[in-house]
This record gives sequence, structure tokens and C-alpha cells, in this order.
Amino acid sequence: MNPTPQLSLVICTYNRDKYIAQALESIYEQTAAKELFELVVIDNNSTDTTASIVKNFIDAHPDLNAHYHFEENKGLSFARNRGVKEADAAILSYVDDDAILSTDYVTNMLSFFQAYPKAVGAGGKVIPKYESGSEPKWMNKYLNGFVGKADHGTAIRKYNESMKYPVGCNMTYTKQAITEAGGFNNDLTFRSDDKYIFYKINALSDEIYYVPDAFVHHYIDSHRLQFDNFKRLFLKTGNEEKIRLRSESGTVGLFKKFFELSIKFAASFILYFLFLIKGQELKGRYLLYAQWFTLKGFLLNKVFVR
Repeated sequence: MNPTPQLSLVICTYNRDKYIAQALESIYEQTAAKELFELVVIDNNSTDTTASIVKNFIDAHPDLNAHYHFEENKGLSFARNRGVKEADAAILSYVDDDAILSTDYVTNMLSFFQAYPKAVGAGGKVIPKYESGSEPKWMNKYLNGFVGKADHGTAIRKYNESMKYPVGCNMTYTKQAITEAGGFNNDLTFRSDDKYIFYKINALSDEIYYVPDAFVHHYIDSHRLQFDNFKRLFLKTGNEEKIRLRSESGTVGLFKKFFELSIKFAASFILYFLFLIKGQELKGRYLLYAQWFTLKGFLLNKVFVR
């Protein structure tokens, strides 16, 4: 019988047979002793060969404390809540199925929680790894969330308003904190659940930190950068913000968010012209697109992704 691990690495996956093998290998290559952590894979109803890849990996690495679970309820929050149920450790690190962990990820995350015993959560640095080998010409700091990029410097510090919250492809919380917060919101099927859980846990304790040394490379394939996908994801972001706020703060919260998104859309015109002056019209144009699709998604009743 394996000893109780100190940290559970939770991967929630859906149809990622193209990328998940690299993610799994990066977990096996961790420098931390294997009895210190476990791998929990939650298959969120994949229809490709993801399941067989994961099961074959587990069979081929018997020295790794790894488990596969199938979650038939579609939606990222369902999968993340299943991860809470299946994980044995007191600390849960959610990492994406297309993320490559730094070899010292587990070591650095455990060292952080040992040094900060009151901490209830942490978010690490996320470095995009583009399939094309280079960042798209339209990319700018206002669109970091689209690729999950997170870089707040080299020092450990608490999350504040400018840093927002740990991004979903590299976020860690104690199991107790997630449970006390009521878990992830199952109405949020694809976007905004990382924001939701941060606000819920932060209301209980502000001991949530940015931990730069626990970093991952986030694989960004060419499909993710296509305009149709760009549009769909920002529509979904706006739509799920409405769902999140409806459950948290009702009509008042929805009105405030609509006003905020409207202001941001208006402000994006100013930023567009600033980019235009710099000869970077494409950056400004995509920023306009992002703000418009987010606002439009907020106004729609439903946006489908899968």
C-alpha cells in the first residue's frame, strides 16, 4: 500500500490524446520522491484515445502512484470536483492535460506550503509553448488569459487585484479550503471556474500566493489560435461570467458586470488607436474582438463549446 501522498497532481482531461502523453511524462520526471505525490487523472467523457493512453502510461510506470477515473458528467467543474473526491493528499494541484511541468514543480510547491503553513492556495507561473514556435502577431498583454499566460515576477507574494487569481492550468488549493468553499460550480462547464473558486476561497482566507518556481509550460496548438476558436472562447468567457455572477450576487452583480464589460469595450477603442499609432493595428484589432465577444457572450443565454 502506498503511503498517503502530500500532494495530488490532478489532471482533468477531455479528448487530448495529442498532448496528454507529454503532460504525463513531465509528471513522471519530477525530482521529488514518488511517495510524496500522486497523479489523479479525471477523464471527462473523452471519445478519442485519451483513456487508453493514460491507462497504458499507468501500467508502464508501476512505481508512480497514479489513478485513472472516468467522469461522465460533461464540464470542467464536474471533473475538478471529482478530483477533490478521488485525491488522497491534503494539497491539490490542478494542472492541464496540455501542460508540461517543470521538473521541480512538486518539490517547489511542497517547499512553499512548508514555509507558509497558513497558506490555503497557490498559483504558479505559466509559460505558453506555441506549436508554431512563435507568439502570434496579434498577441498582447491584455490577451494573456486567452493562452493562460501568468508571470508576476520572481518573488512569492499574495494575490492582489492586479494579479487577479491563479489560472486554471496551474492552480493549487488545500482540499480543506475547496471543501469549505463548497467546491467548484458545476454550472460553469468550461470557463470562469478558476475565478469562481478563487473568490470563494479568498472570502475564507486571503492566504493565496503566487509561487513562481512552481511553473509549467502550457502547450498552445494552432487550432487554439484560429479566429473561430478565439471568438468561441471569448463568447464562452462572457457567458460563464454571467452564470458565475448570477449564482453569487444576483441582479446587482450582473448589472455591475455589464457596466464593467461595456466600459472595457469602449476603452478597447482607445487602446486600438494607441496600437495603431505604434504600427501594431492587428494587436488592437484582436483586443477589440476580445472585448466585443466577451460582452456579447455575457448577453447571450447559452454558448456551446464542445
